[in-house]
Amino acid sequence: MNKIRNIAIIAHVDHGKTTLVDALLRQSGTHLNKETIGQEFIMDSNELERERGITIFSKNASVQYGATKINIIDTPGHADFGGEVERVLNMADGCLLLVDAKEGPMPQTRFVLKKALEMGHKIIVIINKIDKDGSRPKFALDATFELFLELGAGDHSLDFPVIYASGRAGKAGLNADLNKMTDITPIFDAILQHIPSPIADKEKPLQMLITSIMADNFKGRIAIGRVYNGVVKAGQEITHINRDGKSKKYRLVSLMTFSGLGRIEAAEVEAGDIAAIAGIPDITIGETIADPENPTAMPLINIEEPTVKMTFMVNDSPFAGKEGQFLTSRQIRERLFKELQTDVALRVKDTDKGSWTVSGRGELHLSILIERMRREGFEFQVSRPQVIIKEIEGVKMTPYEKVFIEVPEQYHGIVIQKLGSRKGELIEMRNQNNIIFLEFMIPTKGLFGYRTEFLTDTKGLGIINTAFHQYLPDPGNWKEKEQGSLVACESGPTNLYGLKNVQDRGVLFFGHGIEIYEGQVVGQNSRPNDIRVNVCKTKQLSNMRSKGEGNTEHFNAPKTMGLEDALEYIGDDELVEITPKNVRIRKIYLKEIDEKRALRNSGSSTGRQNK
Repeated sequence: MNKIRNIAIIAHVDHGKTTLVDALLRQSGTHLNKETIGQEFIMDSNELERERGITIFSKNASVQYGATKINIIDTPGHADFGGEVERVLNMADGCLLLVDAKEGPMPQTRFVLKKALEMGHKIIVIINKIDKDGSRPKFALDATFELFLELGAGDHSLDFPVIYASGRAGKAGLNADLNKMTDITPIFDAILQHIPSPIADKEKPLQMLITSIMADNFKGRIAIGRVYNGVVKAGQEITHINRDGKSKKYRLVSLMTFSGLGRIEAAEVEAGDIAAIAGIPDITIGETIADPENPTAMPLINIEEPTVKMTFMVNDSPFAGKEGQFLTSRQIRERLFKELQTDVALRVKDTDKGSWTVSGRGELHLSILIERMRREGFEFQVSRPQVIIKEIEGVKMTPYEKVFIEVPEQYHGIVIQKLGSRKGELIEMRNQNNIIFLEFMIPTKGLFGYRTEFLTDTKGLGIINTAFHQYLPDPGNWKEKEQGSLVACESGPTNLYGLKNVQDRGVLFFGHGIEIYEGQVVGQNSRPNDIRVNVCKTKQLSNMRSKGEGNTEHFNAPKTMGLEDALEYIGDDELVEITPKNVRIRKIYLKEIDEKRALRNSGSSTGRQNK
């Protein structure tokens, strides 16, 4: 057990976590596959992760340093993936906290670090990117110390070792001088010196806690977890204890351990190490694998509740079935329930109308799921995101977020004004070198649709981060919507003549020659009400022409609406249609007469409420 170390890596998005892991893997002489040798970011194996530059799914790697096996667990940096983070930290005995030498610790780092300190993990602080222009290692270290104090760290945690590094250059050292560094060895030495070896006893009966699940086409369901006590052997009989405390015996089909980035078959895995097992069809996260003679369950992993929900439904637009591969209710339902096996922070519930209520930790959490399904060939439609309201002692409670904003001095006024109008409360404001740091507490509902607005208001120079705070009473009096939609009143290809006639009414989402249908949203109206427009209108041709006719008109470039833009934009009376090729916004009732009839029946006023 002294020859094993289990470490998790904590870092904010884009602070160089993945690059540093790559350097550790390469320098330890870990055998890499042909596919990964030329890759820049080995750990970001998912296509979405490479595109966005963030870690979404936790991953396991293992390096051999001398006689010691170091298991590295990559943690997601975003608060929306809190379910992943909590499980991952259960496998580790210590953490590497990566901090950008220029920016210092960021709000999302606080979320994971808080969990790690609660578990009593030993933290090694790595001030990374010291080769970056404008790096200030002393500031980053002071800010990190303040963060530890804020989170109530004890003396044991405050006495943290510090290493300076440049992950991209593959160098580290005890002083912030890049010229004196040779390689990444100081990080390996610090891990061996400061991270304790696992507390485990291989003589005791077997106990293994499952922290993640993977699917394999040949072996079926693979459960990954840490062996806390005993020894697990290939082909042995074990007892699976589920969440309800019920026990059932199985025989292991396969036993694997990690080597480099891959899994290798093992004859046995001792207490303290991380193992992957196959042969238990209904195993899920947080359950225990125990000795059949003396089965003892381990404590279940506590996961934070979801705060945002959406309705997923089968696509019923006029273009249904033209672009997707999987579009039936059975296929969509199977895919959603399959996601529950690996994502414990997600909830899926069947509704009476053949649709599903999907709840998650935030807008990003759900939009990543939608984007993955879209790329897999699914076609479906979703409603506007809504917060999950709880009733506690007769009072309606709504989730609140803490919002951390960094913005140049000239833009902070508009940010305070906008968040104030969305029920935000300013808690703290400070100025450092003409950069204003703001901290708000705001209902989650008040943040819907704000990120795009924020980037526009701050000319793309602002940084916004959020973390769930707690449930508090709903402030109510939510303001009516500010802008309506331009809705197509006819199906067919868009025409430049029709588009030019409509463009003065607002912002269009489409250019010339795009197939649309009646009831599809083609733009944003500059006024609060929805308006039906004809963007398919063609010019009546005649023999009469006058000199220079049509040359003076200018067509404005349309606004491209991506998935997240569409989810932020839609109102209660609209849906987002998602196919592998397109993301479209549409009205629930495509025909104007159906919409009016539905409004008359419900007795409600038209329009989208401001988010």
